[in-house]
Amino acid sequence: IQQYCCVKPGAADMSNALPVIFIMGPTASGKTALAMALLQHLSVELISVDSALVYRGMDIGTAKPTAAELVLAPHHLLDILEPEQSYSVADFRADALRLIVEIHGRGHIPVLVGGTMLYFKALLEGLSPLPGANSDIRTELEAEAAQHGWQVMHQQLALIDPVAAARIHPNDPQRINRALEVFRLTGKSITELTAEKGEPFPYNVHQFAIAPTDRALLHQRIADRFRQMLANGFEQEVLNLKMRPQSHADLPAMRCVGYRQVWQYLDEECSYEQMVEQGIAATRQLAKRQLTWLRGWPNVTWLKSEVALAENLQAVLSSLSLISRK
Repeated sequence: IQQYCCVKPGAADMSNALPVIFIMGPTASGKTALAMALLQHLSVELISVDSALVYRGMDIGTAKPTAAELVLAPHHLLDILEPEQSYSVADFRADALRLIVEIHGRGHIPVLVGGTMLYFKALLEGLSPLPGANSDIRTELEAEAAQHGWQVMHQQLALIDPVAAARIHPNDPQRINRALEVFRLTGKSITELTAEKGEPFPYNVHQFAIAPTDRALLHQRIADRFRQMLANGFEQEVLNLKMRPQSHADLPAMRCVGYRQVWQYLDEECSYEQMVEQGIAATRQLAKRQLTWLRGWPNVTWLKSEVALAENLQAVLSSLSLISRK
């Protein structure tokens, strides 16, 4: 595997490009344990591909590796922002590309591990030329929504971009606002613009996806983990975040699965039992979306969550060894 690190990227034959390893999968599938195990066998560095793990103070509800685990297996792109700050797909792509160059420069192989599939997609395909946020347009749209309702705004979106309207739920004001904002700024729909891609990923990517073959097993893992998070102090973690001066329920960080449900419980919008049920259900929906992404993902080697970690590790090492000999 280490022979790759002597090859410069950019050649037309991608088999000679520098290697990057992706370890993808739904929540609670065992991605992190597998990535950490690779450290014992290859000269790799881990890059987190998770839109929630970038935030400091969000440890329990994100299943962030513990301090002891991070001593053994440091991760890039963990704890880089406060929860009040925003972090876009473009921010991630820029950070990840910079880190990949730095890791290769140290003679190591980057391993990108996580479940934020949009981040992986942005790395592989480049970014669409979408405009940045415009506060004036957003304020204008929010005023219209306050007068007419988000259902009417969704109907507006359906007229200009039926594809986006079919994908975006009528009760999702953030995405409705963004889609309408893009149209008003550019005169093009967000669907048109996202069809235009940027620079491709100039590396030889080895992609692995880990998931249970039995959906019931995944659901049980999700339920068990959510309850364990609560036993470990998840409620207090959200309360601490809630008490921060600039914190509010509509922050992107607080829309993460689990955090919103606990926040609603702390606001007495639901009972404890309802919070647990809704938190587990929301996590299952996240896992379903992640699996939907992965089912159509090209050139991926599938691993099974049900088997022992050592077996999946050997499958990854064997696959990489076969590729390196081609």
